[in-house]
Amino acid sequence: MRYNERIREIRENHFLTQQKVADLLHLAQRTYADYESGKTRIPIDNLLILARFYNVSMDYITGASNIKAEYPKT
Repeated sequence: MRYNERIREIRENHFLTQQKVADLLHLAQRTYADYESGKTRIPIDNLLILARFYNVSMDYITGASNIKAEYPKT
């Protein structure tokens, strides 16, 4: 699964709108929609924010793994 598909799936599983996630990332909703559609690549900083927010590993959120591990605690 590609990361843009994964971030959409996770968002929908948490019953969040694109606007709510865009607000979290301090973006316009259209920009976040472009991330989910694959039109624009999401910066690594924003992927880290989403991984922390959803409490999933970077491997899971990027689609490198299908194992839903928790975000590492510091």
